[in-house]
Amino acid sequence: MRERLRSADVSFYCREGRTTPQHVGGLAVFQTPDAGLDYDRLVRLLEERISLVPRYRQKLRTGPGRLASPVWIDDRAFDISYHVRRSAMPRPGTDDALLEFCARIQSRGLDRNRPLWEMYFVEGLAGDRVAIVTKTHHLMVDGFGAVDVAQVLLDASPQPRRTAGAVWMPEPEPTRTALVADALTGVLLRPAALADLVRLGVRDARSSTARMAGAARGARHTASSALRRPADSPLHVEVGEQRRLAIARTSLDDYRQVRRAHGGTVHEVVLATVTGALRSWLIARGQALRPTAMVRALVPGSGGARDRVSALLVDLPVGTADSLQRLAHIQLASQGHADSGRSVGADALVALGGFAPPTLHALGARAANELTRRLFSLVISNAPGPQFPMYAAGARMTEMFPFLPLGRGQALSVAVTSYDGRVFYGINADRDATPDVALFAALITDSLAELVSASEQELARAEGALRRSVRTTTKESR
Repeated sequence: MRERLRSADVSFYCREGRTTPQHVGGLAVFQTPDAGLDYDRLVRLLEERISLVPRYRQKLRTGPGRLASPVWIDDRAFDISYHVRRSAMPRPGTDDALLEFCARIQSRGLDRNRPLWEMYFVEGLAGDRVAIVTKTHHLMVDGFGAVDVAQVLLDASPQPRRTAGAVWMPEPEPTRTALVADALTGVLLRPAALADLVRLGVRDARSSTARMAGAARGARHTASSALRRPADSPLHVEVGEQRRLAIARTSLDDYRQVRRAHGGTVHEVVLATVTGALRSWLIARGQALRPTAMVRALVPGSGGARDRVSALLVDLPVGTADSLQRLAHIQLASQGHADSGRSVGADALVALGGFAPPTLHALGARAANELTRRLFSLVISNAPGPQFPMYAAGARMTEMFPFLPLGRGQALSVAVTSYDGRVFYGINADRDATPDVALFAALITDSLAELVSASEQELARAEGALRRSVRTTTKESR
């Protein structure tokens, strides 16, 4: 039997619309080597390695009468030149021009008659740089061991590894009769699948909430958070078709410095940084924030386990003025999730070699789709990457910005990736509702600087108190 979409994914695949395409984006920037990285070299590298990701030469086919879930089949007309495209920035090749190009690319849905991914090789960037822009439907990353196509392009050495695969022999496309027979066989082997299909499209927010509360039984803090609907805010909008993108660059050492001063994890410092940026952005929008104001975020990948991607609902204390108090609140909430031993939603992943963040973000998007969008205001996905340089055809990757899709009613999403000593933020936002998304990105760096400064001041006070204590003890001993 051919592999089919699982029932939960069919629902989201059918509900995906022009205003809510569900692909995960990526913007990787490379320093061009002396030998040069051009379009032809990129295509040759991908042709050599695409056998490592067989899903990327497959498309979805829906059977007659929707008797079963759509099935993955080989695309016998697969054309790599359709999926890998070439573009160039007009001089001077600024970041703003590149982000505008990326926003237009990410705004468009993928062609459902072909494998659900695209890649763009972008030339003409300032500083002798090139970029690779990707968009991949999260359905392409559908389970344990799956990887994103961008992952197979990268090497840990300037010398590309040899990965020649076997000659691809696509299977014949099934006939309508074969699809019907395959569907009926599947129903006979798994009768529950038919019931799943009948239920598709009719599960509303109440049933989703009930499922989630049941999954989190025993974790009172998570369940009670899930059952509260987010308050109205600029984060809740009628999403249009077009997007704006923004990016932020920060240093991993800053997060580690805050972690050393206050304990916890780098991930918690990332959440505190986003919280501070959200607070300042909402205030700039004229939003009145009470001291107890919260913004509920869905945070895939925050479960702490290395072998799975979890989805937790976290209340971000945007009403709290003090940066260290915001961090303490998030640390306390994280500890509550850890103590519960449960996480909401949660689809699997694993320890992946190489550059795993694109895959982790795709699985994070899938985890977000498991829950009704009414239960949270935005998604924040944080995927750690390697802390050493990676290369594509000898070109060193200097930056990697991820972008998560938007759901219905949500103004923006935040994706974070750490790589080679830096932490990169990609913000995807509705174009009409968030003309000030660049301000939000700038406020991320301001929020982190505030945390670092407050940590340094607290450490200085602690050191001063220790010195005074030592002097007092020395005098008394005399």
